[in-house]
Amino acid sequence: MEQRDVLVVLFDGVQSLDVTGPLEVFTQAALRVPGAYPVRTASLDGAPVRTGSGLTLTPDLALSDAGPPHTLLVPGGRGTREPDARLVDWLRLHAPRARRKVSVCTGAFLLAATGLLDGRRATTHWTRCAELAAGFPAVRVDPEPIYVRDGDVATSAGVTAGIDLALALVEEDLGRDLALAVARHLVVFLRRPGNQTQFSAQLAAQTADRRPLRDVQQWITENPAADLSVETLAGRAGLSPRHFARAFRAEVGMTPGRYVDRVRLEAARRLLEDTADGVEGISRRCGYGTPEAMRRAFLRTLGAAPAEYRRRFRPVAPPPFP
Repeated sequence: MEQRDVLVVLFDGVQSLDVTGPLEVFTQAALRVPGAYPVRTASLDGAPVRTGSGLTLTPDLALSDAGPPHTLLVPGGRGTREPDARLVDWLRLHAPRARRKVSVCTGAFLLAATGLLDGRRATTHWTRCAELAAGFPAVRVDPEPIYVRDGDVATSAGVTAGIDLALALVEEDLGRDLALAVARHLVVFLRRPGNQTQFSAQLAAQTADRRPLRDVQQWITENPAADLSVETLAGRAGLSPRHFARAFRAEVGMTPGRYVDRVRLEAARRLLEDTADGVEGISRRCGYGTPEAMRRAFLRTLGAAPAEYRRRFRPVAPPPFP
């Protein structure tokens, strides 16, 4: 059995879950297939580092003592904003020797600083994508997916997306059943497809300040096929339609109708990505009523009809890493 050793880079200000999330995936896989993933952590001088949340992590060794790993994992965190020049130099020299290079969240900034992402498609936390694109114009930044693979480099979105990427690697290396066992142990999904959007209507919009309006937002998400007219939603909030519409826009940042449109579109996208259900059934479940109404919404917002969207974005088996 091929050993795929994993080296996790540590530095002050690292995001702790960027480290421990993927580490748990690889460790749990190795418990089921002994020796599959020897995991080591390393900092510049081999000294303990303090994470952004205040947790102290003690590395196994210094980066200078680490040989080229099969998988080099570069996490993100506040420490990527003004990284130690020695860390960037080490990555520039040694990262190309790893069989596969992986970043989590803003770890993409460290890879980009070495030039490894030049000409490649990459992603990072959605709040930092514009900054990554502006700072490194040679990188083709895609703000949508939860992870992106381009050749022997993989980058993932914020924080928990590192778990999704690690599970995808385990599935590729050791098979779906083993990855599913790890996912079940960690009580996470196996697996959100990499092209699944890291945005949601709830993240893109503001959360209302008042509890009745927040409850309405939640109810819309859970019931996209229901009557979501302003009159009905206002009744649930205990407000007049006029007062409700004005308060909702002020606190959420968009009209109730616009918010409903976003929720229904998101629900339909996920069903097209994750299921084999027919377009007619999905249109009813998401509140469009007819396939034609859903088709118009997709063309207006995404520039593609539902069938074309499914063809482009429903996950397929990725090519193996080199």
